[in-house]
Amino acid sequence: MNIAVAGASGRMGRMLIEAIAAAPDARLAGALDIAGAPGLGSDAAAFLGQPAGVAITPDLAQGLADAGYLIDFTRPEGTLAHLDYCAAHGIKMIIGTTGFDEAGKAAIAAAAKQTAIVFAPNMSIGVNVTMKLLELAAKSFSQGYDIEIIEAHHRHKVDAPSGTALKMGEVIAEALGRDLNDVGVFAREGVTGERDPSSIGFATIRGGDIVGDHTVLFAGIGERIEITHKSSSRVTYAHGSLRAARFLQDKRSGLYDMQDVLGLR
Repeated sequence: MNIAVAGASGRMGRMLIEAIAAAPDARLAGALDIAGAPGLGSDAAAFLGQPAGVAITPDLAQGLADAGYLIDFTRPEGTLAHLDYCAAHGIKMIIGTTGFDEAGKAAIAAAAKQTAIVFAPNMSIGVNVTMKLLELAAKSFSQGYDIEIIEAHHRHKVDAPSGTALKMGEVIAEALGRDLNDVGVFAREGVTGERDPSSIGFATIRGGDIVGDHTVLFAGIGERIEITHKSSSRVTYAHGSLRAARFLQDKRSGLYDMQDVLGLR
């Protein structure tokens, strides 16, 4: 698989490049970053001590010339710019970017009619298995249990709640026959009144170098159940992204997520 990486100078970009270098069925074919990024013009794999012969560039035509896939964990505006090019040139995409509004999600769905895309707020295999567990739990705890989602990330994360936390909320709400837009509670302050039993609450923590922690609390009378996933390294996102790329090998178009990749539908 000839794979290009967006945001190649960043922490996640470097993790992806390292995972591609270690994979026997993958090759780094391109490296993109924004104009002004410190790594522009340098070999994308130089930090590994094993240059790949691929220079980091802001030019899409240059960076994607030899690529069959683009893995993108950047920002919504950057991903959407890459999306148009990839759709027009049949380059498959693995999108781990979070923070899209409804228009952005619609653009991804439209592009998937022209090329194959895996779009998921979290590429970790463990997180996506956790999503399935949450679906099963929500159906069992549909009555008499209050649901709260607590997430923690590093101080540099710019969106809140995390895309993963929101996806967890969506999975739970769907399992309960609710719409997260109607039942999600994202802030509490002052005299809030009693808790609405149909609501799904969110709490956000930002600090230090926390990679990503998510806990869903089902609080009943006399007991509480906590389902937790903790990431200690971004390498799990990289390995999941490569698994997503392998899933797309025989796909020409279509929009998929990690539940599809892992066969958890």
